[in-house]
Amino acid sequence: MDGTPARFVIGDGYALYEGPAAEGGVHRHAAFQVAIGMGGDVAMDDASGTRHSGPALLVPPMAGHRLHAAPALRTFFIEPHCAFADRLRPLCGAGVAPAPGLRGLREDDVRAAGGRPSGELDARLLNAMRALMDEPAPMPVLAAKAGLSPQRLRALAREQLGMPLARWRVWCRLARSAEALRDGRTLSEAALAGGFADQAHFTREMRRMMGLTPAEAVRALRASGAARGVDGDRAVHR
Repeated sequence: MDGTPARFVIGDGYALYEGPAAEGGVHRHAAFQVAIGMGGDVAMDDASGTRHSGPALLVPPMAGHRLHAAPALRTFFIEPHCAFADRLRPLCGAGVAPAPGLRGLREDDVRAAGGRPSGELDARLLNAMRALMDEPAPMPVLAAKAGLSPQRLRALAREQLGMPLARWRVWCRLARSAEALRDGRTLSEAALAGGFADQAHFTREMRRMMGLTPAEAVRALRASGAARGVDGDRAVHR
């Protein structure tokens, strides 16, 4: 790596990582990913092993992919319930896709739309997703809050999100743990804040869904001023 400082920000409806990227394994996250090369192309393999490269790549939720090492990368994780995700849906295919029109994407472009709800997802599904952001809930309770049967809620999530709500639940737990890390808590404390059994469980799920370990996230947070001094006014309000 070339020593590019890392930066990790948690915003309302999105997360942003800027900095060097190590060679990773195949992972699937519950958000859209926009990966932008800073000073060159970004490269990924999809789940079949086909390589894709370009100034910006777009990955839809739950599409398997593996990021190649890069000295400087800007990558956004856009949560599917927010208005900015509506802009990304028409650009997506089934897997990794080139997105040259997003090469100039900046945090300011995402911030306002990240805080607004999607205009395309069913309002009942949005209610269920918001409920999961606040606290874990079993499917019958979640469905009742959304005004749906558990079977219909499951079908709606797969139809409109392309994933079960169980994966969204894990993503929300990771977000709570990431917020704890941002607030200076230890890895063990962050694991408990997200409802993970232990630090190893937290690490496995974060690597599986984000291609980033908690220890790597901590280093990025510290390098960016622990987000409190630099981005403290942009904390997630869940």
